[in-house]
Amino acid sequence: MADTGERFSIRDDLRIIADMVAPGSRLLDVGCGDGALLDYLIHRKDVDGRGIELSMEGVNACVSHGLSVIQGDADTDLNDYPDGAFDYVVLSQTLQATRAPKEVVANLLRIGRRAIVSFPNFGHWRVRVSLMFGGRMPVTSSLPHEWFETPNIHYCTIKDFVRLCGEMEIGIEKSIALNNTGVPRPILSNWAIANLVGQQAVFLLSKNGFAS
Repeated sequence: MADTGERFSIRDDLRIIADMVAPGSRLLDVGCGDGALLDYLIHRKDVDGRGIELSMEGVNACVSHGLSVIQGDADTDLNDYPDGAFDYVVLSQTLQATRAPKEVVANLLRIGRRAIVSFPNFGHWRVRVSLMFGGRMPVTSSLPHEWFETPNIHYCTIKDFVRLCGEMEIGIEKSIALNNTGVPRPILSNWAIANLVGQQAVFLLSKNGFAS
């Protein structure tokens, strides 16, 4: 396939993730979807990339682009990977759809030296307004499904995730919130504001990292 600009045009949150990955590293993308991030990292940052994806449709899309992706479930199949197998393990917009998010995060940092986790922020002001004044579960660009058909089963806020990292003694090396137009903002410099205006969050984690 030709190296076209369209092929390597990725979402704002995926570009933030890509910027956190060192060139030439070994990476596993968990819940990789159609492989857009993997494709970008392999061709733009010379990453040795692998992926697992729950949907067969996503796996087929990845394989059609020549990507090394297998079908798998983040809740069960990460247990099969050995300790320290990768430099980075990415979980993008998938944490809220897992059955045991705490165990999944622990597994990410068992098999990778660092983990990059992104998720929609349920503390965003539009979500709060929808619940307070509409009395209904919100539907937004980052939470696009009605409550009865959503794949998301564990909603969390930026504050919730920061607290979880503290409880698990996980280091936050970098944290970015993106608003509804994709503008990034550091989280831990003012997490209360980020929790209010950030529609999505991206965290770079390590077992022995530091907050920034």
